[in-house]
Amino acid sequence: MQYISRALYRDQALTAIREAILGGDLAPGTPIKDVELAERLGLSRTPVREALARLTDEGLVETKPHSYTRVTPLDTTAVRDAQVVIQSMHALAARLAVPALTAADLDGMRAANAAFAQALATGDVPAALAADDDFHAVAVRRSGNFAVIATIERYTPLVRRLERLRFAAPTGRHSVAMHDEITTACAARDADLASRLVERNWATLLELLEEN
Repeated sequence: MQYISRALYRDQALTAIREAILGGDLAPGTPIKDVELAERLGLSRTPVREALARLTDEGLVETKPHSYTRVTPLDTTAVRDAQVVIQSMHALAARLAVPALTAADLDGMRAANAAFAQALATGDVPAALAADDDFHAVAVRRSGNFAVIATIERYTPLVRRLERLRFAAPTGRHSVAMHDEITTACAARDADLASRLVERNWATLLELLEEN
């Protein structure tokens, strides 16, 4: 029972700290002190340290021994590498999914993009992120490729902060038109075009990184 409790506390700390990083409460480059985090979360230092070790593996936290522990800055090799991988995986998912997409899938993509456009219009960044996830999840699920799905889930947290920046800026609204083009290509059963359009859509994250 003691082991289970410890694991639960670690998972609680992991979820809370990850959400704080992805939500911007802990901004890129912010120093992290395990004592302060433990007090803030009402936990002991051990589960917080274990959570920080996991977040270091995920690339959201970086540590230099005897120097600092901090939230990973946006402009790092890890973020760039993750972005390229996610971009490629989403493009592959689209290519695999197009032949199997149903009318309900296409309706789901249109509905998600409508919600996405509405969220951007009202400046609701969390809702925009959720709707964007819903849009791209249609092809990811329909691809049926567990390796693609697992890779996207593994590396998405590293680029989530870039997505938040994109959808908070006026240029993020360009994605609405891109989503429409992707849906049209999917409806036409043009897997090659859909894949290229998805890749172009995700490439805007790297462009944002270059600007910052």
